[in-house]
Amino acid sequence: MAVVLIDSVAIVAYLDATNVFHAAADEAITTAAADDRLITSAVNYAELLTGAKLGHHDEKIVRGFFSELVSEIAPVGPEVAERAAELRGAMKGLRLPDALVVATADLWADVLIGADDRWAKLKGLSCELRLLTATSIGH
Repeated sequence: MAVVLIDSVAIVAYLDATNVFHAAADEAITTAAADDRLITSAVNYAELLTGAKLGHHDEKIVRGFFSELVSEIAPVGPEVAERAAELRGAMKGLRLPDALVVATADLWADVLIGADDRWAKLKGLSCELRLLTATSIGH
C-alpha cells in the first residue's frame, strides 16, 4: 500500500465534472483510493476550504471529500519548511504553496498526484510524480 498525496488542483478536478482535468483526476484518485492511503497537505486543505468560503466550491462536498477519502492531513512543520526552501532554491519560479506541497509529498508520500507540469523539472524527489493531463469537455 502506497501513501499518495493529492494536490488541491487534483481534488478540485475530481469534484468538478466540468474541470479539464476531471477525467484524469477521477481515474487517478479512484484508483489510488482503492489500493492506497490518501493524504494531503495542510496547505491543500486550507486552499480547498478557502475556495469553499469564497463560494468556488460547495463546502459540504469539500469536507465530505476530506472526511471520506483522505486519511491524514500532513502538517507543515520545520522539516517540510526546510525541504520547501531547498526546492524553491533549486527552482526559483516555484511558488511557496507549491513548494510546501511538493516538500510534504517528498517527505511523507510515495506518490504525488497533481497537474503542474513544471514540477516534472524538480530533481531529486523521493516520491513518484503523477501529473494529470487535460481533456476537452463537450467540444
